[in-house]
Amino acid sequence: MTDEQYAQEFECSFDAAVVGSYYGRLIADLERERRIRGVSWEPKVPVVTAWDLGIGDSTAIWFCQQVGNEVRLIDYHENSGVGLSHYAAEILDRRARGWAFAEHLLPHDATVRELGSGKSRVETLQALGIHPRVLPAMPVDDGINAARLLLPRCWFDAGKCARGLEALRQYRREYDDKLQAFRGRPLHDWTSHAADAFRYLAMGLRPTDRGRFGRKIVYPDMVNA
Repeated sequence: MTDEQYAQEFECSFDAAVVGSYYGRLIADLERERRIRGVSWEPKVPVVTAWDLGIGDSTAIWFCQQVGNEVRLIDYHENSGVGLSHYAAEILDRRARGWAFAEHLLPHDATVRELGSGKSRVETLQALGIHPRVLPAMPVDDGINAARLLLPRCWFDAGKCARGLEALRQYRREYDDKLQAFRGRPLHDWTSHAADAFRYLAMGLRPTDRGRFGRKIVYPDMVNA
């Protein structure tokens, strides 16, 4: 029996990580350390976004700021059944409110041209005023490992990032009922969009000079936060 199964079965825990979860224990650690709470936008720090672009499916975007070694997830947006103009409008609306964006990270397949329009999604976004950086193709396992290394540095806004956080908690390996064992690949379900976007963030985030921008998060009820 795994630690997660024991906690659920014998300790009646509702907070135990989902069995087979990639990030469940790390999210639980963040909750214990009170790193999931209100996290404000810092006007002095540029924002980085990371996108998972769905085709006829959900598109997910994480918004983050880097302050020294801290990675602050200040917002999350997900929608489906709408065009890229909807997501561009989300970026432009925040820009109008004073947000400065460092870059927008997109997966490698964003450069593929669509048969109908003859344009890639990168070209469509550029025409809408969004100029992204396209990441190279990377093995999923490498991205998951990068996300695991990034999570201990993260702070999440509990309200604005609620759906994305729940997706990260439940993102898990695919289970083979016949073999009674987990497969070596993620289960593709509603959690995949947020998890894939976070994976792209982990792989594409550039290092910053520690202490160059912003203020360290300090709360009255925390010591050495």
